[in-house]
Amino acid sequence: MPTDVTWHFIDTEEALERACADLATREAIGVDTEFMRETTFYPVPALIQLGDADVVYLIDPTLVAPTAALRVLMGDDGPLKILHACSEDMEIFTRWAGDVPSPVVDTQLAHALLGEESAISYQRLVSQWVEQHVPKGETRSNWLQRPLTEEQCRYAALDVVWLPLIWQRQQARLRERGRLEWLLEDCEALVEAARGGRDDERWYLRHRNAWRLEPRQLAAFQRLCVWRERAVRDRNLPRNWLASDATLMEIAAAMPTNRYELSRVDGVKPSLIKREGETLLGLIQEAAQLDDAVLPSPLPSPISDAYKKRMKALKAAVNQRAKALALPVEVLITRRELERWISADLHRTDWPYMPGWRGEALNDALVSALSAPGHASTSCSEGL
Repeated sequence: MPTDVTWHFIDTEEALERACADLATREAIGVDTEFMRETTFYPVPALIQLGDADVVYLIDPTLVAPTAALRVLMGDDGPLKILHACSEDMEIFTRWAGDVPSPVVDTQLAHALLGEESAISYQRLVSQWVEQHVPKGETRSNWLQRPLTEEQCRYAALDVVWLPLIWQRQQARLRERGRLEWLLEDCEALVEAARGGRDDERWYLRHRNAWRLEPRQLAAFQRLCVWRERAVRDRNLPRNWLASDATLMEIAAAMPTNRYELSRVDGVKPSLIKREGETLLGLIQEAAQLDDAVLPSPLPSPISDAYKKRMKALKAAVNQRAKALALPVEVLITRRELERWISADLHRTDWPYMPGWRGEALNDALVSALSAPGHASTSCSEGL
């Protein structure tokens, strides 16, 4: 195992071509990115790290555009790409190179599927798997400054140098436990999700208090969220610079019909009314004029008895399966997914069956939990 790291800074197309030719000979390479995201919606790529224990290439995306060789290297015909907690890295590659790396494996997810900590940091991962120390000192560095310091470059290189060795050891353990296919399935899903983009129509469901809204208010909140999501992408602004989820929810709850009523809503600043007042009122009016038949269903109330008893039953079923599989509960299913099962039961809609290995592990148990006496839905409006 290396005690230090060899790295090369890549700031020309010719150097990038040579780096890609070298890395193309590997079976697997570590991948990481550094970026800044303070005044923009999209992350600003600042550094791309590719390499292994022999050498790490630090690519300057502010000077070098992705070449054809780079796209081949990062595509399906290139080596396996190993990342850690890869969601933001996927976003960086989409912005810089126009596509995400593939195929990939995520060492954080692999660690969790072995029954370990589900959101382990890279530093802790390196310590546990290869007994090496990775410093944190440059985490908050200005990665867009040039030139980068020696310390920044070494820190960036260390973020990938251990990944191939860690993956080699994780792969052996996963294969022993019959879970390698689980990981590959999950990582393919990560790639598909990153390529699929965002579902603006469902953003409103992320707000934890959206259940407090009536159906017509929910329709307004949904429209406001869709507008905001598209606007911040078009303008490349942080969400809260335009309007926070909380502010949009307050507007939807109030259903204002004019600028004066809009100005009385908590969190609505005069600058927002000046810039976006007519747009906001127009969206509210659209929701106000919808037929009742097309309004969204009310969301389950987490304080109702109907919700609580279903959540309790589902959690018991999930905990039992997680214990049997020796997996963290959050690796099996998220709370938002459990809420979808509750909503389906209360409204007598189709079960939101989970795909793949999670479906095989959980679907029958979740159906049984909600079908047991005392938990099955008896009314579409029960407890809502």
